[in-house]
Amino acid sequence: MNSTIRAVLALLIAAGFLAGPAQAQDAVIRKNLSERLPQLQKIDEITKTPMPGLFEVRMGTEVFYTDAQGNFLFQGQLIDTKAQRNLTEERQEKLLAIDFSKLPVQDAFTIVRGTGARKIALFEDPNCGYCKRFERDLQKVDNVTIHMFLYPILGPDSVDKSRNIWCARDKGKAWLDAMLRDQPAPTGSCDTSAIARNLDFGKRHKISGTPTLVFANGSRVPGAIGAAQVEKLLAAK
Repeated sequence: MNSTIRAVLALLIAAGFLAGPAQAQDAVIRKNLSERLPQLQKIDEITKTPMPGLFEVRMGTEVFYTDAQGNFLFQGQLIDTKAQRNLTEERQEKLLAIDFSKLPVQDAFTIVRGTGARKIALFEDPNCGYCKRFERDLQKVDNVTIHMFLYPILGPDSVDKSRNIWCARDKGKAWLDAMLRDQPAPTGSCDTSAIARNLDFGKRHKISGTPTLVFANGSRVPGAIGAAQVEKLLAAK
């Protein structure tokens, strides 16, 4: 094959005129799944998995699996038994990661301890018992900047308490008084649209429980963890 023909082929491939096997397989799976299951019209990505003949079908942050023809579809955990790895869990962690630099910190209040060199974002509900336990343990963590997003998802009373904390003159003190000392913030009045935006942000990023922790490297942890685990994750790159 001379250089001219090779150059033409390269241009055709780059332009998408000569679809490779991967593109053809993608097209077959998309066609069959969308025709048979109309709710799967918005498939974002189809990729091979390490398991021969098994493909991942991604829609947003949801992960499904199918065969090469799209004849079967299931949702579950794909485990690499040899490497002792939960591949589905690892994939979802990447999909659910939040770019820390894009957090809407203007809708949070900030608590700085020590140098504040390390950073973490928290989504918490003032009525969450797990959050209160977590906050007590978090007092052991120093040299950290905490961006606190009020995230009232446990009922109307959570919304009322969040509004009062947000409207307090010292939001950080009002928050710690409520979580550590069971001293609710006095009734206040101010612009609380930030709380509604927090709820919308959480919905878009599938934050379904409190506390939810987001670290500077984008990783997130749902649920209360101990100070030692927080320290470990703050040190992770």
